[in-house]
Amino acid sequence: MPSPFDQSAYQVRLEWGVDGLARLAPADVVVVVDVLRFSSTLPDTVAAGVVVPLADAVEWSSNGAVVVSAAAPAATVLVGGIRNAAAVARSIATIQERRQARTSVSVIAAGEVAAEGGLRFAVEDQLGAGAIIAALTDLGIDHTAPDAAVAAEGFRALRGALRHLLTASGSGRELEIGVASTARMARSGITPASVADAAALDAVDVVPMLADGVFVAFE
Repeated sequence: MPSPFDQSAYQVRLEWGVDGLARLAPADVVVVVDVLRFSSTLPDTVAAGVVVPLADAVEWSSNGAVVVSAAAPAATVLVGGIRNAAAVARSIATIQERRQARTSVSVIAAGEVAAEGGLRFAVEDQLGAGAIIAALTDLGIDHTAPDAAVAAEGFRALRGALRHLLTASGSGRELEIGVASTARMARSGITPASVADAAALDAVDVVPMLADGVFVAFE
């Protein structure tokens, strides 16, 4: 019997972290959402021609890159967030067109690792996942699981306050203080996205995709 939590009846699904990915039925495409900062830094970095191996990304992204590692190589893995939500949706539509078949999509919100261990809900990742799912719905890829539908409609209701919500979130305040990942990214020659950058809806058209262990722009 399928698990009631695998969302296999739906084309577009939503879960949290590596454990959530494992709960879902296998999907054709996995979109990893880690808005602060993995999903917001990587599109601009890839667009600038910087080669980012997954192994290096894991060093500065204990959430998003780890989910990417868990999702590969069983699916096409894309990285998305608020900053490239519409581009991610278009990429998925392109993949579906090329496959000439209904394409299942698992959107995985990375969340944050809590100080006491375990996964913590992250406002920014809920909004980033919702932005992508809403953009998919606008393209007609709208057979969404309840979890995905709630995220999409939450994004639609709050899209006018994205910058405030990200800045006021726990993760946003943490970045203002400064965290170790900033230094690790800088050592790799990568400029970390700011909270304001991460909240800029559809600011870039590049969608990072994992291919042969490195992130490249989806084409």
